[in-house]
Amino acid sequence: MNGPELSELPDDSPQLQPHVSELRRRALQATQLTAVSALSDGFLIKFLRARDFDVELSLKLLLNYQRWRQESPDISGCLSPSSVLGLLSTSYHSVLPQRDHAGSRVLLYRIGQWNPKDWSAFQVFRISLMTSEIISSETQTQRRGIKAIFDLQGWSLGHALQINPSLARKISSVLSDSFPLKVRGIHLVNEPMFFRPVFAMIRPFLPDKIKQRIHMHGADFHDTLSDFFSPTILPPEYGGEGPSIEEVCQDWTNHLLQSETLLQQIAAHPTADVAISPENCLISREAETERSSEV
Repeated sequence: MNGPELSELPDDSPQLQPHVSELRRRALQATQLTAVSALSDGFLIKFLRARDFDVELSLKLLLNYQRWRQESPDISGCLSPSSVLGLLSTSYHSVLPQRDHAGSRVLLYRIGQWNPKDWSAFQVFRISLMTSEIISSETQTQRRGIKAIFDLQGWSLGHALQINPSLARKISSVLSDSFPLKVRGIHLVNEPMFFRPVFAMIRPFLPDKIKQRIHMHGADFHDTLSDFFSPTILPPEYGGEGPSIEEVCQDWTNHLLQSETLLQQIAAHPTADVAISPENCLISREAETERSSEV
């Protein structure tokens, strides 16, 4: 049975156990995980499905995930939706309630709702990470991956100044080789010309397969998004027939808030060497900006 076929089996299938056991054995021998005494089947299966049950590639992904967490405690160590509720309340982000025709989760980000004077890029990135941690536990998402729509209307110089090379590398790592999710497509709409320098900073860090899955739709996205997504799942603001953008954003914000305890448990994962206490989630924007300029 090949990898994609194994991926379709339920988590408790006996046919998965040899792969789970082998990945666990090799992971616990790795120096990055010396402080870990146990790894759950569910945790390991996320990485196996992300790499079609190739144990070698799954181990590499798991170790990259651990390394990314260790190197980015300012992002991964604080997964508290209530700490960014002000930004979430602007209808900045949602996961659409319906999957696309391929079964992929569809994530939506409205960059213009992010005021860089109030929220740092680190705080914005945390929202994406919180969503990714939640949906990566969904079996169907592990199998079918995600697609993301970034609405860049309102992108400004203030946004661009928040994205330095270090953060660009962190973003590209999550998209490519440091998180157990299959990225099936990235769609940019309303992208202005002065967004291109930031995209050019991120692009070199992306593997070719991700580059090939990036689609720029411009201002006429209503005509082209329908080539990739059924109108039944998109909000009316994006040429669809689904619930309004305010409704889907509020629903996902509620889901994140209901997941606060779970997310804080993930943030305190035993594989992480550095843990940030909950009160540090409320770090001021000035401190965040100072830290990002020093990286």
